[in-house]
Amino acid sequence: MPKTKTKSKETDDPELIREWLLPVVATLGSGVRVKGILQEIRSRLPSPVRKSLDMQAGTLILVMPETAKTAFRATASAVSCALDGIADLPIIPREIEDILTITASERKRWLEDGRLPSAGTRTVRLQGRARKITFHVFDPRVVEDLLDRGAVDEWREDDAAAKAENRRRAAYQAKLTRSLKKKEKAKQNERADEAATGLSGWDEFGSDGLLR
Repeated sequence: MPKTKTKSKETDDPELIREWLLPVVATLGSGVRVKGILQEIRSRLPSPVRKSLDMQAGTLILVMPETAKTAFRATASAVSCALDGIADLPIIPREIEDILTITASERKRWLEDGRLPSAGTRTVRLQGRARKITFHVFDPRVVEDLLDRGAVDEWREDDAAAKAENRRRAAYQAKLTRSLKKKEKAKQNERADEAATGLSGWDEFGSDGLLR
């Protein structure tokens, strides 16, 4: 029978622990952003120690066995260096959606019309796949400014007003089209009547006043 993997039991062995509280200027109050920072820092560490770094309530936590003092010191130093300037780490789409509390469609629309400025693009390979994807990233300080001045609320109001105006114009155009169709149908009926009676030119005859 094939062997089944069992979850390793927790032990009471002494551990080495170090924590880094992420500043609000880096996370912008977003749990998604915190997770993104964790993934970014992990990607800069050697594979064997990546899972030793985790997060909890906006804090990065490094936990390693006491027997791994050398590796712990090296990893802690690498994390500290990686966190230097982390507040300037470009914001990816899912992070900006969480920070500004916007939908993916709003992000795409405002990116296309220029209200949400792009800080460039990034191309990554999906984990376990050969396909690559390219997406826009955003400047943290620009996003922070948009958040502080409530730009999203203004944009939504502008969009709602534009949508109402578009509906009004569409309704007017539909009404005009119906009116033109009625007039054209009336002319077609008149021409059909003239053809049936053979009284062509009847309108001109009446307009000359000969029937008065």
